[in-house]
Amino acid sequence: MSQDANRGATVCFLLGLPRSGTTLLAHLLQQHPEITAPPEPWLMLALEAFGRVDHRHPAGTSLIETATSEFLGRIDRAAVSRAFADAAYGAYLSSAGKRIIVDKTPRYWMVLDYLDLLYPEAPHILLMRNPYAIAASLKSTWGVPLQAKSSRSVSLSSLADLMLRLPDVIASSLADLVLGLPKLAAHRDRRQTMVVQYERLAACPEEEIQRLIAGLGCDPKDTAATSTARADYLHSSSFGDRKILERRTVDEKSVDAWQVQLSVEEMQTITDLIGVELMIQLGYEAELRWLIKGARSPSYIVRYFECGGICALSKERAWSSISANPGKLTPGIRRPIENSCSTPNASTGHDAQHLSGTDFDQNQELTSSMEAQLRMALLASESDRGALQEAVRHRDAVIEALRGEIVRLKEGSNNHER
Repeated sequence: MSQDANRGATVCFLLGLPRSGTTLLAHLLQQHPEITAPPEPWLMLALEAFGRVDHRHPAGTSLIETATSEFLGRIDRAAVSRAFADAAYGAYLSSAGKRIIVDKTPRYWMVLDYLDLLYPEAPHILLMRNPYAIAASLKSTWGVPLQAKSSRSVSLSSLADLMLRLPDVIASSLADLVLGLPKLAAHRDRRQTMVVQYERLAACPEEEIQRLIAGLGCDPKDTAATSTARADYLHSSSFGDRKILERRTVDEKSVDAWQVQLSVEEMQTITDLIGVELMIQLGYEAELRWLIKGARSPSYIVRYFECGGICALSKERAWSSISANPGKLTPGIRRPIENSCSTPNASTGHDAQHLSGTDFDQNQELTSSMEAQLRMALLASESDRGALQEAVRHRDAVIEALRGEIVRLKEGSNNHER
């Protein structure tokens, strides 16, 4: 499967955290006659992990990993993996009768370097969303707790305790937010990455979809109406957000739903997990200020605003504006909120120094510890899922054996009667 330079890329990776709206965006993109977007292939995650098997494998985990490593060490593993991916994507495109496949798999944040190794020329679409809204969706859809029950006020120490007591599958969802968001945010600078902000997509769906369609080398005039109809294909998949099956149009109400779904304490938890700086870099200064208005007690977020730290960040680290050259793959985003902070004075400067002292170092240590716990929980969750799949296969094998035994006994009984 080759890439036609005159017509655009064949494979496009749609990146974004779980519960950030990737299913909606993929569905809107595939309404174009040249584009298909299967629910979630997870193909690149499987290829990247090729050779690493569960410790319960009967053939021996270390033997399999050693043997495959020795064999693949003699060849260009990336070229072989690319050939397999090309064949898989090509077969899917052929059956769908389309030209471009959009691989939308939210946990590709774990293998961003691998994507670039196999497909350095492929365009990426990066969907970013207000972290508070993602957290609210994790809470309402999957029941992910966002607050340590043993503590009245949220702190990094209570968050570490929360991580230790969470089931692995829930901790892995928080790991997506805590570990995945910074990786995706850093990915905005990739040359062939188109950035779209969920809030802007909800407000101007036609404009945003046409911009992305043009970036993929397709004619935006062929784009169908931006509705959520014809999403029945999700019924046959184990992946993808089923909520779009209940709607016919893009729902702007989802943008601000977090304000009523999250308590102040839960918002504080998410802010502690993500960090004020990253929130501001992503253009969510207004959401932070909304949190401060509802805060019942002073926090380091309030002190951060008071010390003037937000002023420098808003000017120097905010997202870049849309390029005037429509021919390039450049980010399209909501303009960051204008800075209204005053220049910090001597007293607020003292507060800033205080934040960078012992308290800050302790918070950093707790954050690092919590990150390690999240990584371990994520690995454990993947291992448990593999064990569950193996148990299901074993159960099916036993059932099939019992069915065969029943047939054999019936035949023996019939022969005996004769």
